[in-house]
Amino acid sequence: MLVSAKEMLNKAREGKYAVGQFNINNLEWTKAILLTAQELQSPVILGVSEGAGKYMCGYKTVVGMVKGMIEELGITVPVALHLDHGTFEGAKACINAGFSSIMFDGSHYPIEENIEKTTTLVHACDVLGLSLEAEVGAIGGEEDGVIGSGECADPNECKMIADLGVTMLAAGIGNIHGKYPENWPGLSFETLAAVKEKVGDMPLVLHGGTGIPEDMIKKAISLGVAKINVNTECQLSFQAATRKYIEEGKDLQGKGFDPRKLLAPGFEAIKATVKEKMELFGSVGKA
Repeated sequence: MLVSAKEMLNKAREGKYAVGQFNINNLEWTKAILLTAQELQSPVILGVSEGAGKYMCGYKTVVGMVKGMIEELGITVPVALHLDHGTFEGAKACINAGFSSIMFDGSHYPIEENIEKTTTLVHACDVLGLSLEAEVGAIGGEEDGVIGSGECADPNECKMIADLGVTMLAAGIGNIHGKYPENWPGLSFETLAAVKEKVGDMPLVLHGGTGIPEDMIKKAISLGVAKINVNTECQLSFQAATRKYIEEGKDLQGKGFDPRKLLAPGFEAIKATVKEKMELFGSVGKA
């Protein structure tokens, strides 16, 4: 059964740990993340970008696959299925398809329009018992064609959005999607502390969790971050393991060309990456 992310994030914020959102791209990805969460008894959020949703044949296909897996694999830890960086239309489509959590990214709109669209979704999610994430101040880097420079959010705008009744807030604090450049100045803890002061107990979300040094991750958690998004790191570990398998010629040995064999090393690599992150975020044993 899918659950809203609300309870798991409130517990994380109080317990000073964070729940990982791991983006899914296919069956292997989803299975690896769910099995790791179950093994480690950690709550987990499965993130689906609009691009990944299209790739996996639409949101209903994704919901069917995830619900089927939870049942077939005997997953008992809390699992939220979350739209990542959704448009207003995408958010409505995922609500209709049966997602348990939605992110509406209105950060590129003027603040008034962001407020107006977020308000509409707050009402819909409240009625259906879904969690809702909003964003203020674009996150840097690129994700599915959305490019931002890593600017910092305005704490007053954060308060305006938080006051609408969203479940969690993603505020730009110099974080970036994808790989971090050599000259990256690091997270702005000053911005994070100022946002926290304005929004009080609202669980905060850190996007672009790949490549942020461990001490910065831990400090962000201590300042109210309760959800951390990881995507690129799983993609890179999957790619490295798949490349190694092929470079070693294993796809040419026996039935090594079978996709179940070909994708197995990448699957194991994702599991290892997710485990490492859950340990770093402190969510192990918190299910």
